[in-house]
Amino acid sequence: MARITGSYPDDLDLLIEGAVEAGIFGGKSDALREFVREYFDDHENERIAAAVTLYERERITLGDAARLGDVDRWTMRDMLREHGVELRVGLADEDDAAYEKAAASELEFSAGNSDDEESQVE
Repeated sequence: MARITGSYPDDLDLLIEGAVEAGIFGGKSDALREFVREYFDDHENERIAAAVTLYERERITLGDAARLGDVDRWTMRDMLREHGVELRVGLADEDDAAYEKAAASELEFSAGNSDDEESQVE
């Protein structure tokens, strides 16, 4: 988990402290996590922009960008192209390779493909 240090207005700090003391949040960190999560849940375009920027700067993989953008890999690939971002080819690391392997194992093939394979074998 990442750590963030920042400054915000005293009134906001008081509201967060009050919410913690009222039992709304377990602590200031919980409150801030919830605020950021809700922001990105409510602002899809900003979430996508953040994922695209991180991918473009080579800080994350396509799979990571898709996960952060809350879309599938194919949709993220299309979004990256729409933003003029060049796709990187190949696996970045073992985690990306494991993700690709898991995704491939979930693929379903139609019965039509098996007929084609049988006719090629004969």
